[in-house]
Amino acid sequence: MRVRTRQHHSGIALIIVLLVIVVLGILAGGFAYSMKVETTLARHATFDTDLDWAGRSGVEVAKWVLAQSMTAPQGGIGSFKRQWGDFGMTNDILATVDLKNYELGDARLSIDIKDLDRKFNINVADEVILRQAMTLIGVDAAASSTIIGSILDWRDPDSNTHLSGTESDYYESLDPPYFCKDGPIDDLTELLLVRGVTPAMYWGSGGGGLPPVLNRPVSGLKSALDEPTYAVGLADLFTPISSRFVNINTASATVLQIFPDIDEIVAQAIIARRAGPDGVEGTEDDMPFRSPAEIATVAGLNPAAVQAFGRYFSVRSFCFEVHISVDMRGTKREYVAILRRNGPKDIQTLNLHWR
Repeated sequence: MRVRTRQHHSGIALIIVLLVIVVLGILAGGFAYSMKVETTLARHATFDTDLDWAGRSGVEVAKWVLAQSMTAPQGGIGSFKRQWGDFGMTNDILATVDLKNYELGDARLSIDIKDLDRKFNINVADEVILRQAMTLIGVDAAASSTIIGSILDWRDPDSNTHLSGTESDYYESLDPPYFCKDGPIDDLTELLLVRGVTPAMYWGSGGGGLPPVLNRPVSGLKSALDEPTYAVGLADLFTPISSRFVNINTASATVLQIFPDIDEIVAQAIIARRAGPDGVEGTEDDMPFRSPAEIATVAGLNPAAVQAFGRYFSVRSFCFEVHISVDMRGTKREYVAILRRNGPKDIQTLNLHWR
């Protein structure tokens, strides 16, 4: 009996020792992880100022590139013919610039410049354009009228309700309540606050699973599974920051179809025309439009509609979104800037943030 008791006590002691070892191992692992996090945060804090200046320098490089493009032989006609998005960049200075691998001291920058004029400005979209957009997205006709009227009410300065529109009295009844903006849309995600607009309509197929703004429930839907899938979203068609015109040389086939008399066939014909003989955009044989009037050469387009396109199209881009990826000795950060090009010596920074 004594032998069994001693064996029993020895087994308990062994279990306790093993548990202590496991606990100490977990504590050591947690401490090591905490130290790794602290070290990373300290390194980020050390590089914070340097990263910030590198990001701002990247914005200045983008400004310089956009300024140089305005002095090119074609006067800054915007197209895909050059990697940074402007036709006519043939001078030797720009030809030697590698924006994807731009070295700046200890930092390595990757600068991506994309024009915003490839989409239509939501603040100038009239009822005709909005209805075309709703049809293109695939929104039910019964819901379209409410959405269109509500968008118009959201951005106009008065409190008068459009036909089937919505003003503050409806939004104040929601949980949480909010007011109708009654002003220009500054960020396109504001559309998610507009009555009838759902995340699926906004993001299209490219943004599945993204949460609605303010966790606002979608009225009339029992669950997210009741929402149809839209191949195109409002985010694919509109932007709140651009000129009043769409650059016909950079607009996608989808964006082109929000304009009257341009269906999928005509939109593809426009892209084929500007892509040149090889049918691939961004190559040397591209044939960008040099004026909106040249759209009359596109097969299948109603000649009577060509004159009206002067209200919608341009061949130049004025607003740009610039993404600057900064890598400084392993520490990375991405900066996003919105630039407006008024002229070769006047390029404004409208917005700059990092993430």
